[in-house]
Amino acid sequence: MSAHWIAPSILSADFARLGEEVDAVIAAGADLIHFDVMDNHYVPNLTIGPPVCEALHKHGVKVPIDVHLMVRPVDRIVPDFARAGAEFITFHPEASEHVDRTIELIREHGCRPGLALNPATPLDWLDYTLEKLDLVLVMSVNPGFGGQRFIPSALAKLETIRERIRSSGRAVRLEVDGGVKVDNIQECARAGADTFVAGSAIFGSANYAETMRAMRAQLAAL
Repeated sequence: MSAHWIAPSILSADFARLGEEVDAVIAAGADLIHFDVMDNHYVPNLTIGPPVCEALHKHGVKVPIDVHLMVRPVDRIVPDFARAGAEFITFHPEASEHVDRTIELIREHGCRPGLALNPATPLDWLDYTLEKLDLVLVMSVNPGFGGQRFIPSALAKLETIRERIRSSGRAVRLEVDGGVKVDNIQECARAGADTFVAGSAIFGSANYAETMRAMRAQLAAL
């Protein structure tokens, strides 16, 4: 894998051909498959659950599955996604009664824990958790729907978190999710992101490989 990871979000894929769609983006160079789980409680949308994750895992996905839980409560469903083949499991602190316990639960089940921060979520959540995380996800849209416009204040948040990760001395991935496209991916990387979730920018394009090559070219030009 390169230092910069591109994680196509299957929220924007054609669900009638999901296996083919995932094969296509992996062939085009995806580093992760981003799996958006929404429950119509924590966010106003309903998407997919562990059986779909398990089906993709059995289908033979050759890259890590990056599960982003936008659900409340969180703990009940973590073991199901671990069994279904997730490698990263990221959750929102507002959706957990005991954030530290949820982080430990994810690790106990053999997965890599991540914490997701919404546009208005303060960074205080990282004060006592960063040392236990493998990933921090900065939402650059409000969660719930694909195809939204990038919120620019996410860039300052990325910069601040990148500095905190550097100071910690730990290898924590910094992921950005929401409105990431060819024309702003470089700006996100300059702010400190190393992992880029892109849904409609990839799955809505005519040629997945060309779009991802264009993204990589922007990242290589840093």
